[in-house]
Amino acid sequence: MLEKMRDFFENRLDGYDEHMMTNIESASEFYPFTAKALPDTKGCKILDLGCGTGLELESYYSVCPSAKVIGIDLSQAMLSVLGRKFTDKDITLIVGSYFDVPLGKDVFDAAVSVESLHHFTKEEKIPLYTKVHASLKENGYFILTDYFSLSDDEETAHRQNLIALKAAQGICDDEFYHYDTPLTVAHETEALLEAGFSHVEVLSRWGVTYTLKAVK
Repeated sequence: MLEKMRDFFENRLDGYDEHMMTNIESASEFYPFTAKALPDTKGCKILDLGCGTGLELESYYSVCPSAKVIGIDLSQAMLSVLGRKFTDKDITLIVGSYFDVPLGKDVFDAAVSVESLHHFTKEEKIPLYTKVHASLKENGYFILTDYFSLSDDEETAHRQNLIALKAAQGICDDEFYHYDTPLTVAHETEALLEAGFSHVEVLSRWGVTYTLKAVK
């Protein structure tokens, strides 16, 4: 049965960190890699989309302990766990959808998202990425570490499976339900470029997981 996005993660809070680090291939490598791709200048301001329990921040604060982080997540329960981890850090946590939360203009040195954005279509992502682009300072950038479909056919199959499941369960609202529908890297790149980023590059890859860097 499909679950609403917030419910899915809150129902799995116990053991979530252990699951991510032990069951997601190469997680012990891509979290530190992502952290090192972010700015390390003193007091830099970072936007974290779908920050969850802060696994990427555990790595990042070892690189830049003075960073000022704004973290957005649907789950208050997950943010509570994150907050208890970093009581000595300059971090602001916002409960809500990153599609809806205002991000401001020319605010952040960089933005980051890890294993969060593989649930949405290219059309849904472009307005979000447009907001992220506007929120970045000149020469700012967005680091996206996520897993991707390896072909157009695979991407289409994921989306069709979700549509079929929603129909079978009589779901007809516009809320987000948890089901993985990753784009291809090519389509993700198209979404970022259409949102205004000047260029996108692949920084690294671990199987189906990639780290992309989109520069303002």
